[in-house]
Amino acid sequence: MSDDLPLPDLEAQPPGGPTEDNSGPKTADDLEAVFDVPVSVSAVLGRTKLEVGELMNMRPGTVLELDRRVGEAIDIYVNDRLVARGEVVLVEEKLGVTMTEIIKSER
Repeated sequence: MSDDLPLPDLEAQPPGGPTEDNSGPKTADDLEAVFDVPVSVSAVLGRTKLEVGELMNMRPGTVLELDRRVGEAIDIYVNDRLVARGEVVLVEEKLGVTMTEIIKSER
């Protein structure tokens, strides 16, 4: 008796018959089903550690030293997963973020 399992037929059609031709380039329209799914996006400028007493003594104007330098890339998280790095930009008197590097996830 062999312990080898047969490999699936990758050319076989899924149950219910043939599907659309997926050989062309993907577009935003292909993701339309998930457009309304809410996600949490965070842009992390830097981090620091404080004791609760230090936090309680902070007042408006207090400078908080972070672990990043000016001009260094910031981390962009979607649902607490790092997805990109980017830069802070000014857009019509508001702060924004532009992505400069997409991080490929290891699944």
